[in-house]
Amino acid sequence: MTSIDFSIEVDVPAQTNVDFYNSLLQNQPVHVLDVRNPDAFQRGTIEGKSNLTVQNLPYYDFVEDADAAVAQVSSDRDIVVVCAKAQSSQFVAGILQERGYRVSYLEGGMPSWGNFYDVRPLLEAPFGQIIQVARPARGDVSFVLVSDGQAAVIDPLRHLAYYRDAVAQANANITLILDTHAHADHISGGPALAAETDAPYYLHPYDAIHPMDMLPAQMPYQALTDGQRFQLGQLTIETIWFPGHTLGQVNFLVTAPDQSTYLFTGDGLFLESFGRPDLGGKGETWTPVLYQSLFQRLPAMINDQTWILPSHISHLDEGDGEGRFFAPYGQVRRNNAAMQHGTREDFITFVLNNLPVFPPQYIEIKRVNLGLFIPDEEKASELEIGKTSVP
Repeated sequence: MTSIDFSIEVDVPAQTNVDFYNSLLQNQPVHVLDVRNPDAFQRGTIEGKSNLTVQNLPYYDFVEDADAAVAQVSSDRDIVVVCAKAQSSQFVAGILQERGYRVSYLEGGMPSWGNFYDVRPLLEAPFGQIIQVARPARGDVSFVLVSDGQAAVIDPLRHLAYYRDAVAQANANITLILDTHAHADHISGGPALAAETDAPYYLHPYDAIHPMDMLPAQMPYQALTDGQRFQLGQLTIETIWFPGHTLGQVNFLVTAPDQSTYLFTGDGLFLESFGRPDLGGKGETWTPVLYQSLFQRLPAMINDQTWILPSHISHLDEGDGEGRFFAPYGQVRRNNAAMQHGTREDFITFVLNNLPVFPPQYIEIKRVNLGLFIPDEEKASELEIGKTSVP
């Protein structure tokens, strides 16, 4: 194909990640025109709420026959053009603008969107704060707990500056780093954050062995045990072993002085789903274990008012409309598909019949998170392309 001149000057407005994310949260009628190649589109695109529509129409269609390509684009709503960087989206947006479309392009393209983080407070109380650090494009959620100048980071993601900034703004110091499990869908920032801050990094030892390779972790960590407690200012953090998604999955139950409770569930329990039990290659063996955790261990540790704070979401509608992803356990119990299959046999059948395709990169990401492989930035970004796959 002949090289394309993207240097054409156009006066098309750029949409920042912040503004674009807010439009998704507000469920505005937006049409995303993804002009990447179809194979890139299949690896992952932008997701939102019910009013978002997404269309893949490669930029080269606009080069070969602009009028025919434009005729395929919806004209009854605002259009945001996205691409692999920003050049081809500006090029296509300029063509659409010339023909009277309401159009903008996403600044920085899909890589910028994929690395966009949203930081917002969930709770501010006399005893401390809960701060949510989310990566919407991947459906990843992590948290910072703050009390009396001490901070704990739970399930930190790869880019550490957001945690440093959140803790600094809270006038605190990171004293504790906790992973609910050895993640397989994204690269954990836990070990790197521990090396940077000298705060201890904790992981359950069952997850410090690669489930496929059976190789032990090669990075420093402190072993978590069931029932282990930490004191963070006025907050008590209790470790609760919760196997099923992985054998070393734990929940962290935080109790405040007023006896309110907050359960950080990692991938053990989501707001409307649960963590798939097959990433260790043992779905049939681990599914009954997950059943025991969800239906026997969980009700014994919390009440209906306990906040559930998971480390992943499937879609933006799981939030409260303002980008905050938590809910009381009573609501989760009513709305979560997994919790509607109360018998062991029904639950096992439901899970095993609804497992999505196993993403091959998960094996390599697990190696990274155990210190068995250290990727450069390019390789790390490649491993994290696309969105988390959950049942």
